[in-house]
Amino acid sequence: MTPEDESDALLDALAAGGLPDHHDPAARVLAVLVADVLDQRRSSVSMTPST
Repeated sequence: MTPEDESDALLDALAAGGLPDHHDPAARVLAVLVADVLDQRRSSVSMTPST
């Protein structure tokens, strides 16, 4: 598997809400960042007044 394929697989797994390798520090950081962004998006949506 090429480095590009590995990166694509990691990003696909993160987009699906998973984490392919729990021992990879970079993957763990990315997973935390993705979760934080999703939490912020949910919070901002719930705070937006309806018209």
